[in-house]
Amino acid sequence: MNRNHLPLNALRAFEASARHLSFTRAGLELHVTQAAVSHQVKALEARLGVVLFRRLPRGLALTDEGLALLPTLRDAFERIGDVLERFEGGRVLEVLSVGVVGTFAVGWLLPRLPAFREAHGFVDLRIFTNNNRIDIAGEGLDCAIRFGDGAWHGTEAVELCAAPMTPLCSPALAERLAAGPTTLGREVLLRSYRAEDWPDWFAAAGLPSPPIRGPVFDSSWVMVEAAIQGAGVALAPAGMFARDLEQGRLVRPFDLAVDTGRYWLTWLKSRPMTPALAAFRDWVMGAVGNPPLQGAI
Repeated sequence: MNRNHLPLNALRAFEASARHLSFTRAGLELHVTQAAVSHQVKALEARLGVVLFRRLPRGLALTDEGLALLPTLRDAFERIGDVLERFEGGRVLEVLSVGVVGTFAVGWLLPRLPAFREAHGFVDLRIFTNNNRIDIAGEGLDCAIRFGDGAWHGTEAVELCAAPMTPLCSPALAERLAAGPTTLGREVLLRSYRAEDWPDWFAAAGLPSPPIRGPVFDSSWVMVEAAIQGAGVALAPAGMFARDLEQGRLVRPFDLAVDTGRYWLTWLKSRPMTPALAAFRDWVMGAVGNPPLQGAI
């Protein structure tokens, strides 16, 4: 078959008829008559030299040839539809898949997404949250915002902001800590997978670290929610939980914070810099300081 003269109308008629197993319902979907659909399918069968449907008294049944053709056509039309949906204002939307550590996503990125959309409407942004353990290439991401020291093999990394860790807890629990940091040893200390965080904080406070036996969480966001519900004291970046602090759901009992890492925007060195990635990089780098994150930079 000459690929330059594909019978697209006939293929569309076949695909719709195969989904509905009815020429009549296919015609309603395509806004043509039942006879027109039947004619298109017959023309396609003649061109291919195969029978695609068995005509039954109460509808249609796909032949083996029809069953073989349908998945490919369905996938092709869906992909065409996906691309066409990305056109907006005469410009194709560029998909950008961004992995974001959950705490940063909820505490900083989500409230600012409307501003990004307004400034860069050509970017079709896809957000994938994670617990900071991420494989950019393996997960098909264009870039990732993560917490750490900025040293990840094979990646470019630009610093976004610091995120010093400080104890956070419920108002009721905070009352039991009024005597000072030494009282923390009597409380449940909630932990992240970064085992050194609490010992580093106690060292900065000039105190020996008590045994840390509280539950371990793979997300600071979930850990702080547990603290809000009274499960213990979390050690997390206060700037990512400004709304909870302002609303009084969360309390910062001590001023001391320890810098254990920073948030970074990262992408593979082997990845070309696309317009969408460049737009997101420039926007997020500018937005982290406008206004600055409270208590985080």
